[in-house]
Amino acid sequence: MNLAAIIDPHPDDAVALVSRGHTTTYGELREQVAALRGGLIGLGLEPGDRVAIACGNNWYFVVAYLATLGAGMVAVPLNPSAPPPELEHEMASTGARALVVAAAAAHAVAMIDHGAVPALEYLIASTGVDLEGAISLDDLLGSAPAPEVDRTDDDLAVLMFTSGTAGAPRAAMLTHGNLLANLDQVQAVGGRRQVAADVVFGVLPMFHIFGLNVMLGLTLKTGSSVVLIERFDPSSGLDTIVDHAVTVVSGAPTMWSAWASLPGVDPNAFVTVRIAVSGAAKLPVEVAQQIEDRFGLHVEEGYGLTETSPVVTSASGVGAPLGSIGVPVPGLQVRLVDTEGDDVLVGDAGELWVRGPNVFAGYWNDPEATRSALTSDGWLRTGDIAVVDDDGYLFLVDRAKDLIIVSGFNVYPAEVEDVLIEHPAVEAVAVIGVPHPYSGEAVKAYVVLEPGHSAEEDDIVAYCAEHLARYKCPSKVMFVEEIPHGLTGKVLRRALR
Repeated sequence: MNLAAIIDPHPDDAVALVSRGHTTTYGELREQVAALRGGLIGLGLEPGDRVAIACGNNWYFVVAYLATLGAGMVAVPLNPSAPPPELEHEMASTGARALVVAAAAAHAVAMIDHGAVPALEYLIASTGVDLEGAISLDDLLGSAPAPEVDRTDDDLAVLMFTSGTAGAPRAAMLTHGNLLANLDQVQAVGGRRQVAADVVFGVLPMFHIFGLNVMLGLTLKTGSSVVLIERFDPSSGLDTIVDHAVTVVSGAPTMWSAWASLPGVDPNAFVTVRIAVSGAAKLPVEVAQQIEDRFGLHVEEGYGLTETSPVVTSASGVGAPLGSIGVPVPGLQVRLVDTEGDDVLVGDAGELWVRGPNVFAGYWNDPEATRSALTSDGWLRTGDIAVVDDDGYLFLVDRAKDLIIVSGFNVYPAEVEDVLIEHPAVEAVAVIGVPHPYSGEAVKAYVVLEPGHSAEEDDIVAYCAEHLARYKCPSKVMFVEEIPHGLTGKVLRRALR
């Protein structure tokens, strides 16, 4: 088996990709991938070698990714807009022997200190990218085709860097079996499945696991087509959905929020969309409700993480209420446990533990972090806090690592944030724990005010005290211009700290 073989069964003339206005069929894609496999092998790269890819959401990424997997090598997707030190670190830490680069990353790559990336031998550049010593991707695409290299379920396919919201990003080891299993799991949830006739809105970054396996992987496995989008803009995004009759839209909460508040939008803009999914961070219920009220589109939430390839739960087609992350995907065991590792009661909050074929093999060259994440019997400690209701629907509460402990009492930042965001003068808010000499930790809130509104620190604290126990209320409020977020919309609490 080989994950790259997911493109093999589909008709030659079926559209696989639309990138920069150019259409690529499955027949053309198979030929291009086979040729690039031959080119990579011809350079001297071998199965198991790491190939970094910094290309953005375009045809170059897809062909490089599939060719790397098909040749038995390990893909290392990188953020093409990352600064040079970050690219250097991620390539050096994974021992990448080759780097495929497109225009979006050309400037940063030109500034890389190659001495800091000792294993890097081959720089492969796309059309229009002029880098000293680079091999032309076009030249490699002229190579004699090579067959796919057989892999086992346990063979490494991808090294995917975690989002790093709870600390420094690490490279999660995802196998061919992990990624393929999760595609099958997603298709088995509820009654709404992606099919060959679907057209997918391809805006999720493919250097993130949500974009790589849910958006791209599921498209290629089902024989659907994906319209690849390199930069999200709310207005042009809607034009793309209308022009291409898009039927599947997956995105982060920030995307849905942008559309919910965009003025002057045709209420029929999403009329062709039959599957709408939000993931990567908690979707505010009010945003989901706004989308449904304005456009008649029901956005279903899911939950996952890099280490689970990524989907753990899905609300797609299972009748879950707004605010729920749905139910576990088939074949995945789920537990909610307390701090002692015992299962909690229904309705009580507990850390989400999962075990199944989509759970990663550990962190690259980091056995200590792997032992912290995985129990001896294979359970992944997600670090996320959830509750389950009497109907079996899961609701995400917060990150365990973001837990604030005030005088021995647990405070979940999301609970405080959900209250403060309802204050009429508050546009955005983030809450963290800070050291306190008497209570151990105290709650600190960072608040962005609505334009034209004003509020004092005491007003915010008093409002919170009307809704929450006093120990959960902020002891300090900082008024700021913006709340830092990661690319997928998660609040970067470490930046606030």
